[in-house]
Amino acid sequence: MLKHSFVPMLELTRGEIVESVHYGAVAVVETGGRLVASVGDPQIVTYLRSSAKPFQVMPFLAHGGQAAYGLSLAEIALMCASHSGTDEHLAAVQGLQAKTGVRESDLLCGVHPPYHPETAEAMRRRGEQPTPNRHNCSGKHTGMVAYTRLLGLYDDPQAASLTYINPAHPIQQDILHAFAAMCDLPAEAVPIGIDGCSAPNFAAPLYNAALGFARLVDPSGLDDRQAELCRTITSAMTTYPNMVGGPDSFDTHLMLAAQGRILVKQGAEGFLAIGVLPGVIAPGSRGLGIAIKIADGDLGAHSRAPGEGGGHARPAVAIEILRQLAAIGPHELSALASFGPTFDLHNWRSLHVGQARPCFTLEFAR
Repeated sequence: MLKHSFVPMLELTRGEIVESVHYGAVAVVETGGRLVASVGDPQIVTYLRSSAKPFQVMPFLAHGGQAAYGLSLAEIALMCASHSGTDEHLAAVQGLQAKTGVRESDLLCGVHPPYHPETAEAMRRRGEQPTPNRHNCSGKHTGMVAYTRLLGLYDDPQAASLTYINPAHPIQQDILHAFAAMCDLPAEAVPIGIDGCSAPNFAAPLYNAALGFARLVDPSGLDDRQAELCRTITSAMTTYPNMVGGPDSFDTHLMLAAQGRILVKQGAEGFLAIGVLPGVIAPGSRGLGIAIKIADGDLGAHSRAPGEGGGHARPAVAIEILRQLAAIGPHELSALASFGPTFDLHNWRSLHVGQARPCFTLEFAR
């Protein structure tokens, strides 16, 4: 049966009327490559945006970056992060740079205010302007520059003509091939775009993105070296979820609620990816990867958090998918109730005006 590319995922009511609908698509894939379930077309090709960060750090770690610079799991989590720019995140980025010899002036990610509203307000009161280290991608960029140092390319005159964010730079080629391998794609077939932080980013079918996250959390089919690398990244992100996001981040709240059983990383423009660790759904169950794309970019007026991770649709949809998969239960649903799967809508006077609620059912493969 031919599937529609995007289908209704979350509807918003006003009174008794459905006023608006977020469309999207989902792929749920087992680590062995079996498509477990889907909504819409699981072969839609879309950019992962910041959801690609766990793959982008892989070559640096594979070449011994953790041992060479004495990196902690918290610092590895930071390199996979879209952090909210709190003072804690700033100190962590500065500590990572001190270890690796990277300077803030090396970063080519740009500048934006912290995603964390209280931090942004505190900076405004004291007249402090944001700098690249407050950027949500500063951990990733610090890791990329550190990788050039590890390979001896940081001060190499022959490499000076290529910035570290140039898609042709050796580290970006390494990153592309690492991403492609994890998602079971030929590197030459991966569309490359420029991310909000100016680094190269990758597009893939939802199926392949989900497969990559399934392998990340359950690398049982990979070689020993790659499997250990995946376990390190998974452990870093699930052990230090506050480094991955921050106080208002859905990623952080879901990983805290799941207590090491689920990994999640949101990206911009309505993308979100999840890894469900083996044994979570049932004894002996294999790891699952989930890739979600909200077609409108999930940037509506009801956004609950600023910045790249903002938007109400992805968290609500993600929670409903995990509920339908039996990957979370009453305890997690209670802890995540402010994010969904159903939540009330209020106006500027805090009057209840409607509700947001999922409107899809996973189609399980036979």
